[in-house]
Amino acid sequence: MKRLGPVVAVVACALALPVAANADHATRPHTQNMHALGHSPQAGSFLVPDGQRTVNSDIAFWGNLAFNGNYDGFRVVDISDPDAPQELSHPSCNGDQGDIVVWDDVLVRAWNSKKAVARACDGSTVPAGWEGVHLYDVSNPAAPDLIGSVELPCGSHTLTLAPDLGNDRVIVYSNNSSSSGCVDGTQANDDPVGDFLDVIEVPLDDPGSASLVNRVELAGPTDPTVRTGCHDIGVIQGSVNMAACASSDTTNVFDIGANATPGGSLTNPQLLYTVQEPGVDGHAGRWHSATFTWDGKVLILGWEPGGGAAPECEASDPAVKKSAFFYDAETGDKLGQWTLPRAQTAEENCTIHNYNVVPLRNGRYVMVSGNYQAGTWVTDFTDPENPVTLGWSDPPALVPTQLGGAWSSYWYNNYIYESEITKGLNVFRFNGVETGGALRLRHLNPQTQEFSLP
Repeated sequence: MKRLGPVVAVVACALALPVAANADHATRPHTQNMHALGHSPQAGSFLVPDGQRTVNSDIAFWGNLAFNGNYDGFRVVDISDPDAPQELSHPSCNGDQGDIVVWDDVLVRAWNSKKAVARACDGSTVPAGWEGVHLYDVSNPAAPDLIGSVELPCGSHTLTLAPDLGNDRVIVYSNNSSSSGCVDGTQANDDPVGDFLDVIEVPLDDPGSASLVNRVELAGPTDPTVRTGCHDIGVIQGSVNMAACASSDTTNVFDIGANATPGGSLTNPQLLYTVQEPGVDGHAGRWHSATFTWDGKVLILGWEPGGGAAPECEASDPAVKKSAFFYDAETGDKLGQWTLPRAQTAEENCTIHNYNVVPLRNGRYVMVSGNYQAGTWVTDFTDPENPVTLGWSDPPALVPTQLGGAWSSYWYNNYIYESEITKGLNVFRFNGVETGGALRLRHLNPQTQEFSLP
């Protein structure tokens, strides 16, 4: 947000009775350099049964379009005017989570968990017990069209895309959901899911024929009773070619091509090293998200104590529960951490959730993060040992107490976009000098850095 003053839009939504879809991000407590702009309303709540939820999840961008994942499908939002984003469509696909990635006219959406009865997805029937991903043609943003699916026995919780245009395809890394009954027979603790990530190939000349091409085993966890696979994966290409799988108590860092490890490629990642952090034990929560600085020198990891549902950012909570961690991307050695400095209440679910790094050529490292009910924060970690908070917008606790806040907050083309779980898509403008000269991108899947900067 660029301007002060509330932008209010009220949406009637029978499925979200406990929540009003108010554009109240301008009236939150905030720093003076965080300015609220537009709001695209989408009311949602976890206080209704599964199958009726329309809560907002992750975001991807293509040109002037934002694709906002939803527990019921996804929304396509025109963001060409940041003061007045406009919803173009909202195809229904009631498989919860709704993590999405986009490439040109193709969108891939995660269907998170088995359902006891058949569900509908864009007019098609999804059988009971099915899990996997759906593929859409989004060439007409006002009317996306379901064109295919890939069944995955262990489901799909989050997705990360890596373009491979030389082979006329994109690769999608699909990370397991915590589905019951997903076993491989190798250990007594096979439920929940095992330690692997799924690699999907999407041919760009026929995206509906996408298929599973590899299943990559993970190293760890150190505690074998918490085998949950990757939660999310961060990818950087260019001259770096690395992927980081945030998994249980052990993050796996992979060579995905043109590095020292023989055989490393987009479809056959090769392990470089693992990262553990004291206090991240896989029981209180698991490694959740990973990304890199644009030069590929620093790896940023976050985890989710309390599974995202607990108030883990209270003043009494230890720093490890409310921090982002910085590691040397070549060695995995710890460089420092940033701890949320603004205490949250016992009524606010809070962790350092989804984030990205501003693309700057000047060597400065600036992170934008969405932290559930702690809201959206901007942090300078150019010196990882001494990170500095630059700005924030922190919503008040939801009444009645419920899960909510910023699922994701990302920098894209000089604006910050926040997916607010219960209310919709918010736009901010951060006007600090620290982000001056940021690169403009033609598109962005926030878990993917398609190039690296010197």
